[in-house]
Amino acid sequence: MDPGSPEDARRIFINDATNSTPEEKGRIWDLQLDFLYRINWFSWQRTYILLGPRLAHFTGNFKFVGGNEDFDVRSKQWGWGIGFEKYYGISDKMDLVFTTGVDYFSKSILNGHDTSYSPNGETVNGRNDYTFKDADKAINQPEFVPKFMLGMSYHFGR
Repeated sequence: MDPGSPEDARRIFINDATNSTPEEKGRIWDLQLDFLYRINWFSWQRTYILLGPRLAHFTGNFKFVGGNEDFDVRSKQWGWGIGFEKYYGISDKMDLVFTTGVDYFSKSILNGHDTSYSPNGETVNGRNDYTFKDADKAINQPEFVPKFMLGMSYHFGR
């Protein structure tokens, strides 16, 4: 995923250097717990609304080749997800499962290098009067994340 603007991240979290070639990468690890509520719309059988809490660990890595900078910006965010899940029977023991929805994550503290910016305005080792708003604009921590899944479900003991 796109972690944000390397140049802005460097200015906000480290220094004002402009040398080197930026490389960037980002990832999210998330934990989801869904509660399902069965619905019967039209002739659809085995269709559910899902709702549940989310926890996401975001990491954006910014490396400046030739500039001797390689740092991560991290956040841990809580959120909620909502969606639909539909099961299609393809055999006695196997279903095709389609899930779609969206997750929402609240803004969270952004930590990078030895600097952190908090949504409540608290800053640790901040640079040049930058604020959380500046850091959040530079870093693409998750906020609304669409979800689509197509998978298989196997029934043991059926």
